[in-house]
Amino acid sequence: MPSALKSFVPILLPIALIATASVIKLANLDGGFAETLLFLGQPIVALLIGVGVSLLLLPRFDQEHLNGWIGRGVVQAGPILLITGAGGAFGSVLKATPIAELISGLATGSVSSAAPFLIITFLIAAALKSSQGSSTAALIITSSLVAPILPALGMHTPMALALVVMAIGSGAMAVSHVNDSYFWVVSQFSGLRMDQAYRSFTLVTLLQGLTGLATTLLLYYITA
Repeated sequence: MPSALKSFVPILLPIALIATASVIKLANLDGGFAETLLFLGQPIVALLIGVGVSLLLLPRFDQEHLNGWIGRGVVQAGPILLITGAGGAFGSVLKATPIAELISGLATGSVSSAAPFLIITFLIAAALKSSQGSSTAALIITSSLVAPILPALGMHTPMALALVVMAIGSGAMAVSHVNDSYFWVVSQFSGLRMDQAYRSFTLVTLLQGLTGLATTLLLYYITA
């Protein structure tokens, strides 16, 4: 087995490159060296460097390890990447639709208090998460949809904004199923069949989302 340091380098090196590029952008540094670090710190480039460094973990560079190990990795990762890519494409389609106007009219026309709005926000995030699989996309899309509505509902205090964030985060956790790459990570590396993963992991993600919503509403009624 490789050493711990050698094992962590393929993970830590891309993170360090991306973080360095972020610091350079924040500090507005320029020059040839800064431009080089900005290029190396681009997520795709940094992750590709991490993949290259991970090849050093192979015990031998022969056909068995190069073709066998990498081939099995591609077989396991391929469906996950395809499903995740399809979910991201669907998320882009949703952002191009007039759903923002529909949600804005619903919230401003029929919601008179923060509690129903928090529930609607949770349902939007949960629908986006369940339909396209990405929690990040669900968080970003839901935030961009509800942000213009908040002043009209008087939700501008730090506590109100925190509750909205909690509602969005709770919805983005529910539910994880076949279009979520993490669903396959959990099921494949745990040796679970699809039906077993649905009954265990998917159900747990639903329960954690509902628990987050219940906690959000409880805090709202306590602080209201």
